[in-house]
Amino acid sequence: MVKIEFSVELDYQVTRSTEFEFILHAARTPRQTVLKEELEVIPEIPATLEVSSFFPNQHVRLHAEPGPLKLKYSASLNVSPYLVPRSQLKEVPIADLPLDVLHFVHPSRYCPSDRFYELAAQQFGNMASGYARVQAIADWVRDRTCFQIGTSNSLNCAMDTLNNRVGVCRDFAHLMISICRALNIPARYVTSIDYGADPALGPTDFHAYVEVYLSGRWYIFDPTGISVTSGLVRLATGRDANDVAFATLFGSAIWTVPKVAISTVDYPAGGDAKPFPVDLAVSTDGSMDSQIDLVNNGYQMAA
Repeated sequence: MVKIEFSVELDYQVTRSTEFEFILHAARTPRQTVLKEELEVIPEIPATLEVSSFFPNQHVRLHAEPGPLKLKYSASLNVSPYLVPRSQLKEVPIADLPLDVLHFVHPSRYCPSDRFYELAAQQFGNMASGYARVQAIADWVRDRTCFQIGTSNSLNCAMDTLNNRVGVCRDFAHLMISICRALNIPARYVTSIDYGADPALGPTDFHAYVEVYLSGRWYIFDPTGISVTSGLVRLATGRDANDVAFATLFGSAIWTVPKVAISTVDYPAGGDAKPFPVDLAVSTDGSMDSQIDLVNNGYQMAA
């Protein structure tokens, strides 16, 4: 188990009456326990916290009139990843997929998987199914795509990333998801704050990664390779970036780059560790957990 603290600060200059929607809260799963959190809105204006019925993401909604607007969110949480040998994980046949997983095989706005059938079949169709094939997709995306900030925008989809061979974390994720879905492998998009990224990549920021459904559980893949998978703090889950933007506004406002910070907390009594690379499959979804306590590689495996 790892105890992590993080904070996010957003600054806006609202230029006309605007409705805002934010997804900043740490997700609550059996593998990610929120110990404490706080949201401050400056100036003090009414804000509501709602949970979507489609995806269990937490949305903050508020109305702001022209002028400065600041949001400060902070949280302290425990992350207890589920770890399993990669060789044990199998792809699940379409006929055996639960209905709420099946729609993660279909195309979505930024992941037009129906345009990737031929490519996916050529590159990965002859590989044995399972974790190794999914990892090969992540490696292929990483090897052919250059990570470069400022090279894409909200209009870019996976096909643009394929052709341009450059992008940021959301673009890497969209391309991997599209190829997985083209092979009938359920894949979804997750937003996060990541611990342990190379400082040379710039200040700490929001991060996107991929979860793939194998052997009845969602497992983490980061096609950028910049994060320690056991140190990812889950914020929200969706079909693609369209479902989980950290900020959406209906109106007009000028914004500055978010200020994001993340750190781990050490206990003198031990029992906690900093996230580190593991040669195991990692899951923090928790939807298939039992109530049995397990311990593996220093991580508490309890639900």
